[in-house]
Amino acid sequence: MEFITFPHELVQAQRDWNSTYQALAAPCLRNRTVLRRGLLHLSARIQWHPFWTADPGRSAAARVELRRQARTGSRTAARAG
Repeated sequence: MEFITFPHELVQAQRDWNSTYQALAAPCLRNRTVLRRGLLHLSARIQWHPFWTADPGRSAAARVELRRQARTGSRTAARAG
């Protein structure tokens, strides 16, 4: 797969999604509703980001790459903007 340059805000949204998801996995959490709503909001931001509509050929592999880059904290992959 070719190297994909994602917008910074898309990578950051995926990082926030990962953090929120991990927080939801904690036992005996009191603010689950707030976290669930946040997770839904972040999911929508990622899903409907203009990056995905810019190129009709975007594949599921690109979404996997976004998650990988967000997880590894790859700064070189995210462009400012």
